[in-house]
Amino acid sequence: MKVVFDTSVLVAAARSRTGASHALIQTIPSSAFHLCLSVALYSEWQAVLTRPEHLPPGAGPDEVKGFLRYLAAQAHLQEIHFLWRPFLPDPHDDLVLELAFAAGATHIVTHNVKDFRGSAQLGVAAVTPREFLHLIRSAK
Repeated sequence: MKVVFDTSVLVAAARSRTGASHALIQTIPSSAFHLCLSVALYSEWQAVLTRPEHLPPGAGPDEVKGFLRYLAAQAHLQEIHFLWRPFLPDPHDDLVLELAFAAGATHIVTHNVKDFRGSAQLGVAAVTPREFLHLIRSAK
């Protein structure tokens, strides 16, 4: 199954090693799902996660960039040949939804499920990290 991780998942994983977001990140690479990524989402990940308030304890921007390069190497890079904006209220969320649809992803994993209301019209379910973790664990 193909999925897209919203930036909120990476921020949560950086802040806490005990939550579902961190547990999901730890499973990569996974036989249960394939992470999909676009250049636009990677740029957002990098811009947000290298902010001082989002750096993990003891890590600097270079370590974060190295980790993001690792995630990118594990992900399916999807080109997007169309834009539907605006579809959702936030254009940053639109870029996530466009990626999910273009890649044929079944899920967007996010802490902001309400921001993706309407994604189901395109066949993409927005779920929390905890819900997605439960989904992949129960599928085994």
